[in-house]
Amino acid sequence: MALLNARNILVFTLLFLAILGLGSWLIENPLGLLRNILVTAAVIGIIYFIYRRWFSKRRGAGSTEQRAFLKAAKQSKKRLKKKSTTAKSHRPTVSQLSKKRSHRKKSSANLTVIEGKKNKKNNRASF
Repeated sequence: MALLNARNILVFTLLFLAILGLGSWLIENPLGLLRNILVTAAVIGIIYFIYRRWFSKRRGAGSTEQRAFLKAAKQSKKRLKKKSTTAKSHRPTVSQLSKKRSHRKKSSANLTVIEGKKNKKNNRASF
């Protein structure tokens, strides 16, 4: 408990000194403080920009997959937009819909039923 209180005292002391230092700097040299803050923000921004670029190249496949997905989504939206505009101007009749349905191909897969053992009883000895 004493260590926690000592830590709190240390943190509050450092915060107080930082606020006191910024206040005195603001009173004595406000343009210097502003310049220092802008330089610090610029350095942090450059480091962040380099970090983002470096990791986007390192990910490689993930980012290209994401770009491909976004490109496909845009194409799909364009296709749907074109279909919705043509569907509004030209609505097919019931006979045209039935013609489209009649031209469907049947599946060429030959499916067979495999008999299972669902109804057969097990003749195992019970222990």
